[in-house]
Amino acid sequence: MLMRLKNKVAVITGAASGIGNATAKNFLQEGAKVVYSDIQGKAEDIIPKEYQDNAIFLKCDVSKPNQVEKLLDKTVAKFGRVDVMVNNAGMALLASVTEETTENWNKLISVNLSGVFYGIRAAANRMKKNKIKGSIINISSILGSTGMASTIAYSASKGGIEQLTRSGCQDLAPLKIRVNAIAPAFIKTNMTEDMLQDKNFNKMVKTNTPLGYVGDPEDIAKAAIYLASDESKYVTGEILHVDGGWTSR
Repeated sequence: MLMRLKNKVAVITGAASGIGNATAKNFLQEGAKVVYSDIQGKAEDIIPKEYQDNAIFLKCDVSKPNQVEKLLDKTVAKFGRVDVMVNNAGMALLASVTEETTENWNKLISVNLSGVFYGIRAAANRMKKNKIKGSIINISSILGSTGMASTIAYSASKGGIEQLTRSGCQDLAPLKIRVNAIAPAFIKTNMTEDMLQDKNFNKMVKTNTPLGYVGDPEDIAKAAIYLASDESKYVTGEILHVDGGWTSR
């Protein structure tokens, strides 16, 4: 079996569930050593038993830059390096522009946007120090490039992630560190479960998705494997839409 990520060390934030969890499991299956990170959970509940020798769980609140720095320090201390950083941790608080509170705006931006910046910076500094030609993968959304009512803060944060990706790739390309983003459509996760159970919302999503169905976390994980692997060694600054065709309309 071809191990596309053999000998690579990856850090994945928001790895306790959903897209992050699926990505971590797929990375392990491809031969990577993986640091699962989240604000909640326990290693024994999150890491598959058959992979516990190649993975650890570290708690981290990505909105706190000192915690992100410690996350990367502990990764290097454990595995000796970091090759891949997946900035996946995020949250959704829905409100229109007239209803959004300053408190919720600041909370969401601190996690979704600032948290990604802290992850890029921390990973890039360790890669630079160890002369690693690494891969940084940011999880955006179709709402980073398209609009939707009652998503003012969420959409702004995802649009910011896409610009962090483009600007970050310019800064880090001389170091041969690649920075890309994946922009999923609505994926079946805990975050979207309630919305997708609403028949009208579910119908709207499927109607606006040319392929006609809602994606799974595995769909995003497979895209992340490509961007983490040497197969994408000439790809940087890209926003890869994994959305069933949503943004092609």
